[in-house]
Amino acid sequence: MNVDFGRTSSDYLKHRAGFPDAFFARLEREGVLRSGLRALDVGTGTGTVARGLAARGCAVIALDPAAPQLAAAREAAVQAGLSIDFRLGRAEEAGLPTGSVDLYVAGQCWHWFERDAAAREAFRLVAPGGRLVIAHFDWLPTPGSVAEATEDLINAFNPGPLPLYVQLGHGAGIYPQWFHDVTAAGFQRLESFSFDAPTLYARSAWLGRVRASARVGASLPPEQVARFDAELARRLAERFPGETLSIPHRVFALIATRP
Repeated sequence: MNVDFGRTSSDYLKHRAGFPDAFFARLEREGVLRSGLRALDVGTGTGTVARGLAARGCAVIALDPAAPQLAAAREAAVQAGLSIDFRLGRAEEAGLPTGSVDLYVAGQCWHWFERDAAAREAFRLVAPGGRLVIAHFDWLPTPGSVAEATEDLINAFNPGPLPLYVQLGHGAGIYPQWFHDVTAAGFQRLESFSFDAPTLYARSAWLGRVRASARVGASLPPEQVARFDAELARRLAERFPGETLSIPHRVFALIATRP
């Protein structure tokens, strides 16, 4: 797929739920996240992870290769009263000094990178004793769920090869391949956690969330996106009455240490 999230920045900012507070609280309990850390958020998108880190006292640099995403992220940070250094850049070549970050976070994006190169660059950037976190917050297409019905329609409209995160996550939101990626780059003391976090969406917000996904708004032509949106709205109204939808989600995080 030719994916460009810059085409979906408005829906992405408005409708994609970021990681829940419980994710950041878990990182704090694990001793990974604390005030005063120099943090780097790669593939920041509209900056949900970056805002979460900044709100907890980190000095944050956030990178993304899509200028429209960064513009949306800056707007959201200003509205939240947070100071974040947003920069156009790639995880594979961040352009930052060696050992300049204490905490490196890749949220919902590792699968889009050239993973070997990104892992080597992360190892270069993280100071000795610093931590790397690769995290996902995925909807789960459980049988009979809104997410399953949504994915069935996505597959009908965009039947090409599945994105890597779909292939490797197997619909379960767990990514064992990432352990190999970071170990090969030299990281040690690997740990992971996961937990389920059902997320409530208004019907219109779920439509926006799906439009902002890689296989819909970020890759389909606008006229197909409009047809998809109308058909999803019809199916949801038929099968899932009510204005509030509960969407099963799972948080997964891999934590590694730079020796």
